[in-house]
Amino acid sequence: MKMLICDDDPMTMRALEFQFKKEGFEILKAMDGREASRILKETDDIDVMITDVFMPYVNGMELITYTRTILHRIFPIIIVSRVSVNDNVEQAMELGANAYIIKPINLDDISAKVNNLLNIKNE
Repeated sequence: MKMLICDDDPMTMRALEFQFKKEGFEILKAMDGREASRILKETDDIDVMITDVFMPYVNGMELITYTRTILHRIFPIIIVSRVSVNDNVEQAMELGANAYIIKPINLDDISAKVNNLLNIKNE
């Protein structure tokens, strides 16, 4: 399974990378939305994406829009953010996110969410 993690916070990136490598995922990393967009364009076999909302160049909401409407990809997308404003959550879900998780991230919770979404996708 291949996962794209997009977050400009190095601590969050390391924690997520450690957790999901341990679970057997191949990890692709992007420190900003522009880099994530490039990876998405060049890589056809991504199974799941975790992205922050607030990143340089291209934010998480724009990244969801790019993934769903330009590239027409249907893999699960999980948003992670320090902001829990209802408007942000609602917008992310309307754009095509499958889950919205508030930082600080509980690694067991996000792992369960990823695995649940992948199980639903594969049913």
